Amino acid sequence: MADQDDSLLREVDEELRRERMERLWKRYGNLFVALSFGVVAAVAGYKGWQYYQRQQAETAGQAYIAALDMIRANKTDEAIKALEKLSAGSHAAAAGLAKLRLAALLANKDETERAATLYRAIAEDTALELPLRNAARIRHGWLLADTASLDELKKILAGLDVDGNPWRAAAREILALAALRAGDSKTALAYVRQIIDDAETPVEARNRATVLLAQLGGAAQPGAQRPAPAPPASDNAASKPAP
Repeated sequence: MADQDDSLLREVDEELRRERMERLWKRYGNLFVALSFGVVAAVAGYKGWQYYQRQQAETAGQAYIAALDMIRANKTDEAIKALEKLSAGSHAAAAGLAKLRLAALLANKDETERAATLYRAIAEDTALELPLRNAARIRHGWLLADTASLDELKKILAGLDVDGNPWRAAAREILALAALRAGDSKTALAYVRQIIDDAETPVEARNRATVLLAQLGGAAQPGAQRPAPAPPASDNAASKPAP
């Protein structure tokens, strides 16, 4: 008898749950279906966006490599057109790289104004990674090192010449050259000593600073790190300052 009562109670309980679920479905079923479709659509849209972004990145990367191949083949005009097209594209990182390389090509063709405009655009584009923006500032500084005033170059390179910044050696070298050109030997000497006394200064920059120090009639401070010997002559463009 007890077993029958338990069975009956279970059947009644299940029937009540079923009736409750039917009432809930009648009341909220359409909302649940709409919500389910919304979730599926959102996931599908996100996956589609990821695929689109990946395709865009691959296409931009291939276009950039093709432009570099043109440069290596001395097809400069074709490379410039390809980089101009890529720099106007929707992929921010690829556009930034294209502008940086395009500016270098224009600088080599003595199109200083166009190159400077591109370097400024890269430096001011907050959508780009900071290392790329700072690289543009350094190249902008090198581009104007022989013509711009020391104050103008200080604005372009602000914050890059301080201790701890990975670009400090290049920034200080640009500022030293500008000071020397302006006849400010004291300021030039101060920048040169900062370069030489910095243990992390690259060999090439240290050697150039040593030459400048000799021109300024200075001498290394007691206890300062001696400049490393100059490396063998090489055609590697990386050993030269960026344009």
